[in-house]
Amino acid sequence: MYTIENERILYQSGACLAVNKLPGEASQGAGAGMIDLPAVLARQFGLDARREGRPGTVRQPEMPQAVQRVDVPVSGCCLFACTRESLSCLNAAFARGDCDKTYWAVTEMPPPSAGIPEEGALVHWIQRGRGNKSIACDEEGPERKKAVLRYRILGEGRRYLFMEIKLLTGRGHQIRAQLARLGLHIKGDIKYGARRSEKGGGIRLHAASLAFPDPQRPGERVLVSALPHRMDPLWAALVSLAGAKS
Repeated sequence: MYTIENERILYQSGACLAVNKLPGEASQGAGAGMIDLPAVLARQFGLDARREGRPGTVRQPEMPQAVQRVDVPVSGCCLFACTRESLSCLNAAFARGDCDKTYWAVTEMPPPSAGIPEEGALVHWIQRGRGNKSIACDEEGPERKKAVLRYRILGEGRRYLFMEIKLLTGRGHQIRAQLARLGLHIKGDIKYGARRSEKGGGIRLHAASLAFPDPQRPGERVLVSALPHRMDPLWAALVSLAGAKS
């Protein structure tokens, strides 16, 4: 039976759970053959994953539910609400921008002609395309949602750039689509233009830290952070650079 190791539980209360998610685990809407993380957490922690309403009432949402939705191939901090009340509270906090979301990315080296600044803000409008893919557009349009992030290049190797990203909105595949629009392709992310997939699956995008209001203690905040599960030389280089420039 699939379980979450204790060291991957970043925070736990009666209101919410934060987990260091692995690539391949689905934070919501698990498809065939995927690891359904909410169901695993519900079973492991005795949460009611199939809460029913009274006869004749609308069926209540399953618990836990993802608040910070992390794509299947992405790893790192992933937050789940354990009650309807905390789900409402945390969703509202994310909607008003009262959460700090930091990601790390390893991207393929762009050509020198790309002229990408060492740091800056990216503002696009995200449009959903075919094949569960997002498109970052330069202009507003029908059914497009504004997407904003800030980035800085922490350093570079011979073939890769190491980046830190502050996610200011939360659109589907936002970081992947916005970086691709800039000409930066996350290592392993063939959906968004990478040359080849990662051995073992996943992509080199990691939710490194998350700060959010505590649903049970008004005025207080929770900060969680997580290192990549598989600390190989590329991740080790990025972690070292992030620590040196913090």
